[in-house]
Amino acid sequence: MRTTTRVTRGRAAALLATAAATALVLTGCSSGSSGASGGGSGAIDGTITLQTWALTPTYTDYLQGVISAFEKEHPKATVKLQDQPGDGYADKVLSQASSNTLPDVINLPPDIALPLAKRGFLQDVSKDDSKLGSTYVAGALDSYRYKGLDGTYGYPWYLNTDVDYWNKSMFDKCGLDADNPPKTTDELFTQAKTMHSNCPDDYLMSRKPGLGDFTLAGVKVLNSDGTKFTFADSSKAVDLIDRYKEAYQDGYMPSNVLNSDYLGNSTLFTQQKVAWTTGGATALSDMIKNNPSLKGNVVVSPALDTPPLYVQGLSVSSKSKHLATAEAFAQFMTNAKNQEAFAHQVNIFPSTTSSQSDPYFSKDDGTVNGTARVLANEALKQAKVLNPVEANSAMTDFLDQQIALAMKGQVAPAQALQTAQDKMNSLLANG
Repeated sequence: MRTTTRVTRGRAAALLATAAATALVLTGCSSGSSGASGGGSGAIDGTITLQTWALTPTYTDYLQGVISAFEKEHPKATVKLQDQPGDGYADKVLSQASSNTLPDVINLPPDIALPLAKRGFLQDVSKDDSKLGSTYVAGALDSYRYKGLDGTYGYPWYLNTDVDYWNKSMFDKCGLDADNPPKTTDELFTQAKTMHSNCPDDYLMSRKPGLGDFTLAGVKVLNSDGTKFTFADSSKAVDLIDRYKEAYQDGYMPSNVLNSDYLGNSTLFTQQKVAWTTGGATALSDMIKNNPSLKGNVVVSPALDTPPLYVQGLSVSSKSKHLATAEAFAQFMTNAKNQEAFAHQVNIFPSTTSSQSDPYFSKDDGTVNGTARVLANEALKQAKVLNPVEANSAMTDFLDQQIALAMKGQVAPAQALQTAQDKMNSLLANG
């Protein structure tokens, strides 16, 4: 199962430019519209295809069960399931669009859905569903609403978020209270200083900032129509990098955090070399499996500031020959009953607001894993997608390099951010 991926924007543009031209000839729809060119009669009938992403054979029984239940409710409709492997999924979807073979209902995270929505290949599902806002978590819906476009281009399917994990013995040893860990980024820096002062060889912090941290700091990362990055224009972004630079150079985090061989804060936390990491609600199980000495030694708390939101959804092809059927099935598969059944099998959370009161997610069983699950479920009420979907991996990799140079003191933070912004805007304009 996947949370998200990043599409190479140049490849997306090349594939979809061809696709858009084909669509213009075949359907008469203009590029960028949300037109339902294959809407048909509105009857729930005919054969549609559901495409999932790396879910079979593990979850075939669940998927076929949902399909069978839908077909029982709508005897004139048939749903065919096809699953694509994890690797190369984004390119596969873009190729399907370019050849006019996009499935009727497609498992898409918001970033892969974006280029398709911009070119008119996805249906604005809000046109035919007046209950979207009352059915799904607000942040999840927002992730399928894009700058510069009107509409909602996916039904949120399943969600995840992060909680914070803290090493109790390291806190105790270094003069910190594990029952009162940092709640904000400001408190994180303060407690990192205390840990370093008392235990020079131990660390609380162990990562660089990124676009999501700019969002948390109140920086306007992208302009209103999604055409330009603007983070370098904010003094808050410069201040944030300055703060991380000082923390790094003062020894509050491991020196190799800026190196290419950096293992990541989750690995370092598991090795008990750092006292903080983030992870999903079930991350602790894997940590303990890799290091049994962590059992009973970890405290969990909500994510700092605003919790991040990770979303998978079901989008509907605007070219579907049975649009009403496709929309009805996407809505059916993402209803509370079906999402809850799925989330009881998998380490995910439903996107339906009514599911948040399900005792499985809302009742603490007294274990750290149970506490993490309840905290994550509660966090989803205000969680947001912190990294703009317009930022692909080439952009964020370049930003990451510039931030590393600034933290090492090789480039002034303001210059590093400006260089990154110029490069990212060039990539965005050419994508």
